[in-house]
Amino acid sequence: MKSAKTTLSLKKAILGVTAIVGLAFSAQAQAEELRLLTWGGYAPDAVVEQFKAETGIDVKVTKSNNEEMIAKLRATGGGGFDLAQPSQDRISGAQIENRIYKPMDLSKIDSSQFISSMLEATKANTTVDGEVYGVPHVWGTSGLVLDTKKAGDVKDYADLCNEAHAGKVSYRLKRPTLIGFAFSMGMDPFEAYGDTAKYQEIMDKVEAKLISCKANVKTYWEGGDALLNLVRSGEVVAAMAWDTGGWKLNGDNPDVTFVAPASGALGWIDTFALPRKTENEEAAYKWINFVMRPEIAAQITAEAGNFTASKGADAFAEDKLKAQFQASFPEQDLNNIKWYPTVPAGLETIEGKVLDRVKAASSN
Repeated sequence: MKSAKTTLSLKKAILGVTAIVGLAFSAQAQAEELRLLTWGGYAPDAVVEQFKAETGIDVKVTKSNNEEMIAKLRATGGGGFDLAQPSQDRISGAQIENRIYKPMDLSKIDSSQFISSMLEATKANTTVDGEVYGVPHVWGTSGLVLDTKKAGDVKDYADLCNEAHAGKVSYRLKRPTLIGFAFSMGMDPFEAYGDTAKYQEIMDKVEAKLISCKANVKTYWEGGDALLNLVRSGEVVAAMAWDTGGWKLNGDNPDVTFVAPASGALGWIDTFALPRKTENEEAAYKWINFVMRPEIAAQITAEAGNFTASKGADAFAEDKLKAQFQASFPEQDLNNIKWYPTVPAGLETIEGKVLDRVKAASSN
């Protein structure tokens, strides 16, 4: 009996030690997980597996968009995730209002892997109280999609109003069109963001231009597929549209492609940002440095369809896409991209009224 009790006690002791060890391993496993809040295509399965094989860190991917990211982080005070990927113009306002992010430690980021102009632009646009809250990842632009044989004279947004292309151009009645036309008319709307009266003055001039241009417009496109079909059919020879749409058309017709406007393409950037309550900050920095390697970044481009801010990643892209990118963005055009800053309160109301008046005006 005594022997049986001793054996039982020993078994209990072993089970106790096993449970403690198990809890330790469980905690370790939990610590070695990166909870990523991102967009579809930004963390392909193959990249996640390569990262895990190299670092031992698993990546739990939650796909989202700007509105949902901010809502999730606001609801938890910046908890639940270790790394998020909001667009650069959605960081400073959310941080000022809700304090959902924490500053980036730039010493832990390999800045040599980034296209410097994009890194500096994102740092500037995500700085709050002297602290940087975001670095760039995936980006894209809007500019000109042209049939270069039929509309080779179109070099900037305002050239869409050239009489030679009456009835054969298209653009959206959205704020990027207002911004693009302003730049092409020699004004800087972003510089006027802090001056409502100055911004209104710029928008009044753009409004007059767009109203005078109505006769040139075949249609104000809304869905991307509809625009692509108009260009394919030859009904539209010049448009303001996204780079990826132009490259897609180029695959069908080498005369059609995306062209960066002389005044600069308009660029958006999805970033890396640290939620305020991140629990695995070191893993977040490891992931950033890993996916910004050119050969890894090229895999993300293949999955997402957009390029990243990784310096030299285009060299690893599929040959056709690489050629399209390099033709559309020689270095001077890449450095001339106008990156969207955070929109101050009140400006979108001004823009909305301008767009309504343009839409209501009769074409001459």
